[in-house]
Amino acid sequence: MVRERKLVDEVSGWLRVYDDGSVDRTWTGPPEMKFVAEPIPAHEEFVDGVAVKDIVVNKKSGLRARIYLPERKLDEHDKFPILLHFHGGGFCISEADWYMYYHMYTRLARSARVICVSAFLRRAPEHCLPAAVDDGYSTLLWLRSSAQELQEPWLKESGDFNRVFLIGDSSGANLVHEVAARAGKIDLNPLRLAGGIPIHPGFVRSKRSKSELEQPQSPFLTLDMVDKFLGFALPAGCTKDHPITCPMGSLAPPLEELNLPPLLLCIAENDLVIDTEMEYYEAMKKAKKEVELLISHGMGHSFYLNKIAVDLDPNTAAQTDNLIAGIKEFIKKH
Repeated sequence: MVRERKLVDEVSGWLRVYDDGSVDRTWTGPPEMKFVAEPIPAHEEFVDGVAVKDIVVNKKSGLRARIYLPERKLDEHDKFPILLHFHGGGFCISEADWYMYYHMYTRLARSARVICVSAFLRRAPEHCLPAAVDDGYSTLLWLRSSAQELQEPWLKESGDFNRVFLIGDSSGANLVHEVAARAGKIDLNPLRLAGGIPIHPGFVRSKRSKSELEQPQSPFLTLDMVDKFLGFALPAGCTKDHPITCPMGSLAPPLEELNLPPLLLCIAENDLVIDTEMEYYEAMKKAKKEVELLISHGMGHSFYLNKIAVDLDPNTAAQTDNLIAGIKEFIKKH
Protein backbone atom coordinates (compact mmCIF):
# COMPACT_ATOMS: atom_id res chain seq x y z
CA MET A 1 0.00 0.00 0.00
CA VAL A 2 1.41 3.38 -1.05
CA ARG A 3 1.20 6.05 1.64
CA GLU A 4 -0.01 9.41 0.42
CA ARG A 5 2.53 12.11 1.12
CA LYS A 6 1.42 15.11 3.15
CA LEU A 7 2.17 18.77 2.60
CA VAL A 8 4.43 20.12 5.34
CA ASP A 9 4.99 23.70 4.18
CA GLU A 10 4.74 25.85 1.08
CA VAL A 11 5.64 29.22 -0.37
CA SER A 12 2.60 30.29 -2.34
CA GLY A 13 3.05 29.75 -6.07
CA TRP A 14 6.68 28.74 -5.85
CA LEU A 15 7.42 25.71 -3.68
CA ARG A 16 5.86 22.90 -1.67
CA VAL A 17 7.66 20.61 0.82
CA TYR A 18 6.24 17.18 1.75
CA ASP A 19 6.68 14.92 4.75
CA ASP A 20 8.75 12.41 2.75
CA GLY A 21 11.35 15.11 2.08
CA SER A 22 10.33 15.67 -1.54
CA VAL A 23 10.06 19.19 -2.95
CA ASP A 24 7.75 20.36 -5.74
CA ARG A 25 8.71 23.58 -7.51
CA THR A 26 5.97 23.47 -10.16
CA TRP A 27 4.60 27.00 -10.61
CA THR A 28 1.06 27.25 -9.20
CA GLY A 29 0.66 31.02 -9.19
CA PRO A 30 -1.05 33.18 -11.84
CA PRO A 31 -0.83 31.34 -15.20
CA GLU A 32 0.28 34.50 -17.00
CA MET A 33 3.49 34.49 -14.93
CA LYS A 34 4.34 30.83 -15.53
CA PHE A 35 6.55 31.51 -18.54
CA VAL A 36 9.20 33.34 -16.48
CA ALA A 37 10.02 30.06 -14.71
CA GLU A 38 10.11 27.90 -17.85
CA PRO A 39 13.51 26.49 -18.88
CA ILE A 40 14.90 27.70 -22.21
CA PRO A 41 17.02 25.16 -24.13
CA ALA A 42 20.58 26.07 -25.00
CA HIS A 43 21.36 26.92 -28.65
CA GLU A 44 24.94 26.99 -29.83
CA GLU A 45 23.98 28.92 -32.95
CA PHE A 46 23.57 32.68 -32.62
CA VAL A 47 20.01 33.84 -32.00
CA ASP A 48 19.51 37.61 -31.79
CA GLY A 49 23.25 38.00 -31.47
CA VAL A 50 23.86 35.52 -28.62
CA ALA A 51 24.76 31.81 -28.53
CA VAL A 52 24.09 29.68 -25.44
CA LYS A 53 25.47 26.35 -24.27
CA ASP A 54 25.37 24.29 -21.08
CA ILE A 55 28.51 22.62 -19.76
CA VAL A 56 29.63 20.52 -16.79
CA VAL A 57 32.24 22.39 -14.74
CA ASN A 58 32.80 19.68 -12.13
CA LYS A 59 32.38 16.06 -13.26
CA LYS A 60 32.63 14.73 -9.71
CA SER A 61 29.80 16.84 -8.30
CA GLY A 62 27.88 17.29 -11.55
CA LEU A 63 27.95 21.09 -11.16
CA ARG A 64 26.85 22.75 -14.41
CA ALA A 65 26.94 26.23 -15.90
CA ARG A 66 25.35 28.03 -18.83
CA ILE A 67 27.52 30.21 -21.09
CA TYR A 68 26.14 33.21 -23.03
CA LEU A 69 28.43 34.29 -25.89
CA PRO A 70 27.77 37.50 -27.85
CA GLU A 71 28.30 37.39 -31.59
CA ARG A 72 31.45 39.30 -32.48
CA LYS A 73 31.00 42.40 -34.61
CA LEU A 74 33.25 43.11 -37.59
CA ASP A 75 35.04 45.96 -35.80
CA GLU A 76 35.51 44.05 -32.52
CA HIS A 77 38.97 42.62 -31.90
CA ASP A 78 39.38 42.62 -28.11
CA LYS A 79 38.29 39.70 -25.99
CA PHE A 80 35.10 40.00 -23.94
CA PRO A 81 35.02 40.49 -20.15
CA ILE A 82 33.54 37.51 -18.30
CA LEU A 83 30.60 37.78 -15.90
CA LEU A 84 30.13 34.91 -13.45
CA HIS A 85 26.41 34.96 -12.59
CA PHE A 86 24.66 33.56 -9.52
CA HIS A 87 20.88 33.28 -9.84
CA GLY A 88 18.47 34.35 -7.12
CA GLY A 89 15.43 32.63 -5.66
CA GLY A 90 16.00 32.81 -1.91
CA PHE A 91 18.47 29.90 -2.19
CA CYS A 92 15.40 27.66 -2.79
CA ILE A 93 14.02 28.21 -6.29
CA SER A 94 15.16 29.31 -9.76
CA GLU A 95 17.54 27.75 -12.25
CA ALA A 96 20.15 29.27 -14.51
CA ASP A 97 18.11 28.29 -17.59
CA TRP A 98 14.81 29.92 -16.53
CA TYR A 99 13.32 32.30 -19.07
CA MET A 100 13.65 35.35 -16.81
CA TYR A 101 17.43 34.85 -16.65
CA TYR A 102 17.72 33.88 -20.30
CA HIS A 103 15.93 37.10 -21.26
CA MET A 104 18.06 39.29 -18.97
CA TYR A 105 21.48 37.76 -19.57
CA THR A 106 21.22 37.39 -23.34
CA ARG A 107 20.33 41.08 -23.31
CA LEU A 108 23.23 41.95 -20.99
CA ALA A 109 25.72 39.89 -23.01
CA ARG A 110 24.55 41.58 -26.20
CA SER A 111 24.49 45.12 -24.77
CA ALA A 112 27.54 45.13 -22.49
CA ARG A 113 29.64 42.94 -24.86
CA VAL A 114 30.44 40.36 -22.20
CA ILE A 115 30.46 36.58 -21.88
CA CYS A 116 28.16 35.46 -19.08
CA VAL A 117 28.75 32.19 -17.23
CA SER A 118 25.73 31.33 -15.08
CA ALA A 119 26.06 28.58 -12.46
CA PHE A 120 23.32 26.01 -11.76
CA LEU A 121 23.36 26.36 -7.96
CA ARG A 122 22.16 23.68 -5.57
CA ARG A 123 18.99 24.70 -3.75
CA ALA A 124 17.48 24.35 -0.29
CA PRO A 125 15.83 22.65 1.45
CA GLU A 126 17.57 19.66 -0.16
CA HIS A 127 20.91 21.48 0.07
CA CYS A 128 21.19 24.03 2.87
CA LEU A 129 23.73 26.83 2.91
CA PRO A 130 26.61 27.07 2.32
CA ALA A 131 25.96 24.66 -0.62
CA ALA A 132 25.10 27.48 -3.05
CA VAL A 133 28.18 29.44 -1.95
CA ASP A 134 30.33 26.35 -2.47
CA ASP A 135 28.93 25.96 -5.99
CA GLY A 136 29.55 29.61 -6.83
CA TYR A 137 33.11 29.40 -5.54
CA SER A 138 33.71 26.10 -7.38
CA THR A 139 32.59 27.74 -10.62
CA LEU A 140 35.05 30.58 -10.05
CA LEU A 141 37.83 28.03 -9.47
CA TRP A 142 36.79 26.31 -12.70
CA LEU A 143 37.18 29.65 -14.46
CA ARG A 144 40.68 29.92 -13.00
CA SER A 145 41.55 26.47 -14.31
CA SER A 146 40.04 27.46 -17.66
CA ALA A 147 42.35 30.47 -17.70
CA GLN A 148 45.32 28.18 -17.00
CA GLU A 149 44.49 25.40 -19.42
CA LEU A 150 42.28 27.15 -22.01
CA GLN A 151 40.15 24.06 -22.57
CA GLU A 152 36.70 25.67 -23.01
CA PRO A 153 36.66 26.84 -26.66
CA TRP A 154 34.32 29.84 -26.24
CA LEU A 155 36.34 31.21 -23.33
CA LYS A 156 39.68 30.39 -24.96
CA GLU A 157 38.79 32.23 -28.14
CA SER A 158 36.76 35.14 -26.76
CA GLY A 159 37.10 35.48 -22.97
CA ASP A 160 39.29 38.05 -21.18
CA PHE A 161 40.34 36.34 -17.95
CA ASN A 162 41.95 39.58 -16.78
CA ARG A 163 38.47 41.10 -16.44
CA VAL A 164 36.25 38.67 -14.55
CA PHE A 165 33.27 40.04 -12.62
CA LEU A 166 30.87 38.40 -10.19
CA ILE A 167 27.20 39.31 -10.66
CA GLY A 168 24.12 38.02 -8.87
CA ASP A 169 20.53 38.98 -8.15
CA SER A 170 18.69 38.73 -4.83
CA SER A 171 20.13 35.72 -2.96
CA GLY A 172 22.64 35.43 -5.79
CA ALA A 173 23.88 38.89 -4.81
CA ASN A 174 24.63 37.51 -1.35
CA LEU A 175 26.86 35.01 -3.13
CA VAL A 176 28.73 37.83 -4.87
CA HIS A 177 29.90 39.04 -1.46
CA GLU A 178 30.61 35.55 -0.10
CA VAL A 179 32.47 34.25 -3.15
CA ALA A 180 34.47 37.47 -3.46
CA ALA A 181 35.46 37.18 0.22
CA ARG A 182 36.64 33.61 -0.29
CA ALA A 183 38.46 34.53 -3.48
CA GLY A 184 40.30 37.31 -1.65
CA LYS A 185 42.16 34.68 0.38
CA ILE A 186 43.71 32.81 -2.56
CA ASP A 187 45.83 33.37 -5.65
CA LEU A 188 43.52 33.41 -8.68
CA ASN A 189 46.35 33.97 -11.17
CA PRO A 190 46.13 34.07 -14.20
CA LEU A 191 42.51 35.09 -13.60
CA ARG A 192 41.87 38.58 -12.22
CA LEU A 193 38.70 39.33 -10.27
CA ALA A 194 37.99 42.85 -11.51
CA GLY A 195 34.74 43.59 -9.66
CA GLY A 196 31.46 42.45 -8.19
CA ILE A 197 27.88 43.50 -9.01
CA PRO A 198 25.38 42.54 -6.30
CA ILE A 199 21.85 43.36 -7.53
CA HIS A 200 19.11 43.69 -4.89
CA PRO A 201 20.91 41.47 -2.35
CA GLY A 202 18.87 39.57 0.21
CA PHE A 203 20.63 41.13 3.18
CA VAL A 204 18.41 40.95 6.26
CA ARG A 205 18.47 40.79 10.05
CA SER A 206 16.44 38.75 12.51
CA LYS A 207 14.58 41.92 13.50
CA ARG A 208 12.34 43.32 10.76
CA SER A 209 13.59 46.53 9.21
CA LYS A 210 11.37 49.58 8.69
CA SER A 211 11.27 48.94 4.94
CA GLU A 212 10.18 45.32 5.45
CA LEU A 213 7.20 46.61 7.43
CA GLU A 214 6.31 49.51 5.13
CA GLN A 215 7.35 48.76 1.53
CA PRO A 216 4.91 47.05 -0.87
CA GLN A 217 5.35 43.34 -1.48
CA SER A 218 5.72 41.99 -5.03
CA PRO A 219 5.51 38.62 -6.84
CA PHE A 220 9.31 38.45 -6.62
CA LEU A 221 9.57 39.19 -2.89
CA THR A 222 7.10 38.92 -0.03
CA LEU A 223 7.71 38.70 3.71
CA ASP A 224 6.46 35.11 3.58
CA MET A 225 9.10 34.30 0.95
CA VAL A 226 11.85 35.95 2.99
CA ASP A 227 10.92 34.06 6.14
CA LYS A 228 10.23 30.64 4.66
CA PHE A 229 12.99 30.52 2.07
CA LEU A 230 15.61 31.52 4.63
CA GLY A 231 14.08 29.09 7.13
CA PHE A 232 14.67 26.32 4.58
CA ALA A 233 18.11 27.55 3.49
CA LEU A 234 19.97 28.52 6.64
CA PRO A 235 21.80 25.80 8.61
CA ALA A 236 19.86 24.28 11.51
CA GLY A 237 19.72 26.55 14.51
CA CYS A 238 20.81 29.67 12.59
CA THR A 239 18.91 32.93 12.30
CA LYS A 240 18.85 35.63 9.63
CA ASP A 241 21.84 37.16 11.42
CA HIS A 242 23.96 34.44 9.78
CA PRO A 243 26.99 35.90 7.90
CA ILE A 244 25.60 34.87 4.48
CA THR A 245 22.36 36.81 5.02
CA CYS A 246 23.83 39.57 7.22
CA PRO A 247 27.47 40.17 6.14
CA MET A 248 27.48 43.53 7.95
CA GLY A 249 26.42 41.96 11.25
CA SER A 250 28.37 40.99 14.34
CA LEU A 251 28.44 37.27 13.42
CA ALA A 252 30.18 37.96 10.09
CA PRO A 253 33.90 38.50 9.54
CA PRO A 254 34.78 42.21 9.91
CA LEU A 255 34.43 43.90 6.53
CA GLU A 256 37.71 45.75 7.14
CA GLU A 257 39.59 42.44 7.06
CA LEU A 258 38.17 41.25 3.72
CA ASN A 259 40.07 41.56 0.45
CA LEU A 260 37.22 42.57 -1.86
CA PRO A 261 37.23 43.85 -5.45
CA PRO A 262 35.40 47.08 -6.38
CA LEU A 263 31.62 46.64 -6.08
CA LEU A 264 28.62 48.15 -7.83
CA LEU A 265 25.71 47.72 -5.41
CA CYS A 266 22.42 47.91 -7.28
CA ILE A 267 19.29 48.58 -5.21
CA ALA A 268 15.63 49.35 -5.96
CA GLU A 269 13.94 52.26 -4.21
CA ASN A 270 10.84 50.25 -3.26
CA ASP A 271 12.61 47.02 -2.30
CA LEU A 272 11.36 45.37 0.88
CA VAL A 273 14.93 45.01 2.13
CA ILE A 274 16.34 48.39 1.03
CA ASP A 275 17.09 49.39 4.63
CA THR A 276 19.45 46.46 5.23
CA GLU A 277 20.94 46.84 1.74
CA MET A 278 21.76 50.45 2.60
CA GLU A 279 23.14 49.34 5.96
CA TYR A 280 25.54 47.06 4.05
CA TYR A 281 26.51 49.95 1.77
CA GLU A 282 27.26 52.26 4.72
CA ALA A 283 29.21 49.51 6.48
CA MET A 284 31.29 48.92 3.35
CA LYS A 285 32.03 52.64 3.05
CA LYS A 286 32.99 52.80 6.73
CA ALA A 287 35.33 49.84 6.14
CA LYS A 288 36.90 51.88 3.32
CA LYS A 289 35.86 49.41 0.62
CA GLU A 290 35.42 50.59 -2.97
CA VAL A 291 31.65 50.48 -3.55
CA GLU A 292 29.38 52.44 -5.88
CA LEU A 293 25.61 52.71 -5.55
CA LEU A 294 23.10 52.42 -8.40
CA ILE A 295 19.49 53.15 -7.41
CA SER A 296 16.47 52.20 -9.57
CA HIS A 297 13.83 54.77 -8.65
CA GLY A 298 10.25 53.71 -8.09
CA MET A 299 11.10 50.03 -8.59
CA GLY A 300 10.70 46.91 -6.46
CA HIS A 301 12.84 43.82 -5.91
CA SER A 302 14.12 42.15 -9.12
CA PHE A 303 11.80 44.30 -11.25
CA TYR A 304 13.92 43.80 -14.39
CA LEU A 305 13.24 40.04 -14.39
CA ASN A 306 9.49 40.63 -14.83
CA LYS A 307 9.30 40.75 -18.62
CA ILE A 308 5.59 41.60 -18.60
CA ALA A 309 6.31 44.79 -16.65
CA VAL A 310 9.40 45.57 -18.75
CA ASP A 311 7.33 45.26 -21.93
CA LEU A 312 4.19 47.08 -20.76
CA ASP A 313 5.34 49.74 -18.31
CA PRO A 314 7.52 52.55 -19.75
CA ASN A 315 9.07 53.38 -16.37
CA THR A 316 10.05 49.74 -15.70
CA ALA A 317 11.55 49.58 -19.20
CA ALA A 318 13.47 52.83 -18.64
CA GLN A 319 14.79 51.73 -15.26
CA THR A 320 15.87 48.39 -16.76
CA ASP A 321 17.74 50.30 -19.48
CA ASN A 322 19.40 52.43 -16.78
CA LEU A 323 20.39 49.35 -14.78
CA ILE A 324 22.01 47.71 -17.79
CA ALA A 325 23.74 50.96 -18.73
CA GLY A 326 25.12 51.31 -15.20
CA ILE A 327 26.43 47.75 -15.21
CA LYS A 328 27.99 48.30 -18.63
CA GLU A 329 29.73 51.49 -17.43
CA PHE A 330 31.06 49.79 -14.30
CA ILE A 331 32.53 46.96 -16.38
CA LYS A 332 34.16 49.49 -18.74
CA LYS A 333 35.87 51.24 -15.83
CA HIS A 334 37.40 48.07 -14.42
